[in-house]
This record gives sequence, structure tokens and C-alpha cells, in this order.
Amino acid sequence: MDAEKNKYSIIVPTYNERLNIALIVYLIFKHLRDVDFEIIVVDDGSPDGTQEIVKQLQKLYGEDRILLRPRAKKLGLGTAYIHGLKHASGNFVVIMDADLSHHPKYLPSFIKKQLETGASIVTGTRYVTGGGVHGWNLMRKLTSRGANVLAQTLLWPGVSDLTGSFRLYKKSVLEDVISSCVSKGYVFQMEMIVRASRKGYHIEEVPITFVDRVFGSSKLGGSEIVEYLKGLIYLMVTT
Repeated sequence: MDAEKNKYSIIVPTYNERLNIALIVYLIFKHLRDVDFEIIVVDDGSPDGTQEIVKQLQKLYGEDRILLRPRAKKLGLGTAYIHGLKHASGNFVVIMDADLSHHPKYLPSFIKKQLETGASIVTGTRYVTGGGVHGWNLMRKLTSRGANVLAQTLLWPGVSDLTGSFRLYKKSVLEDVISSCVSKGYVFQMEMIVRASRKGYHIEEVPITFVDRVFGSSKLGGSEIVEYLKGLIYLMVTT
């Protein structure tokens, strides 16, 4: 199937992303000029006015291109994707962060890779030639790399970047994989890709440079690292 016949639903979960959401939307439109797509913003009751900005963007780009599908409060990343999926009309789904850590300039590479290989999933990776991280201090880099190496050693998932959250899925594959996931927060992305690998789905990778959030504060802390380790043990037992 060629790109002209495909539609891409881009799910962007948000919480207090008022300073970023307009720029990420602009960049998506800039880099996907000849692609049929929609952006589904799943906002978890941001108190900073994120939803008001999205409504302004709807007036500019059209409510058929930007769908605001809010929830009353913070309910977690996994359920945000499930919520967004319910409203997705595309046969492919992109999941990406709203904080500009995932640059939309990589989206054409994801689409091209999928068309060339027929992959069920294309995932952005920081840990191959051409990929990387910008804006992290040494401790953050070591923590992330160490977590990834630990998971690689214990789980053998067949992909180089387990905790990345910039991915393109066939919609049917995402629906299948997400229905078998139980993790929340930081561990969720890892469980998604491990379960997909165990189910035998064709996964391809595209090198990306992850950029630490431009505006706002990072949501990774000590509690997320503890959850990650718990999740790793859970996946060792259940996959």
C-alpha cells in the first residue's frame, strides 16, 4: 500500500504543554506536507491552558485535522493512547511526546521505512549510529543507557531502544499490543515493544536524536526509576 492511500493518526498526550503544543503542531504540518494525517491531542486536564491553545489551533488548521479529546485528570500514558485510539481514523498511528523531545522532522523517515519494509512497527532509537541524546547531563545519560542495557540483557527484545516513545504502528497492531499491556508510566513503552516482539511483529528502527524538553520540567524522577525496575521484573516473569 502506498503513502497516498494511508492515513496517519498522530496521538499526542499532553499535560501542561501550553508552551510546546503550537510549535509541535506547526512542525508536524511542515514536515508532512504530502501526507494524509490527523493530530489527536489527549489532554489530561492541564491547568495551564493547553486546551485553549489547541482550540485556537483547531480554528487555524481545522477540527478535522486537529482533534482535541480531553480527559478530566491525569490518568496515565497507556490509557491516553487507548483513549486516542478510539478516535483515530487512520490505518497507521504515530505516538509521540508533545514536549519537542521528538522532532517531527523524523516522521517522513518513519513512514518511508514502513513503506519500504512493510513493518508493523517503526520505532525511533537513540542507540544506533545516527541516533543520540541532546540536553541530558552525564548522570541522566548513564541512567537511561544503563536501564536500556539491563533490559536488553534480561529480555532480549530485538530492538535497541526499549524506553523510547516515538513510534509508528499499524493501527491493528497497536490495538492488539496495547490490549495485553498492564504497565503504567515509564515502563509502559518498554512493555509495548517487548510484547510486540514476543508476538512476532515485524519491528524496524530509525535513528533519532532525543532532545530534552525545551519548556517545562521533566517528569522522570526516582519513583519512575523504581517503577521501571519493578516493570522489568514483571516482564521477565510474564513474557
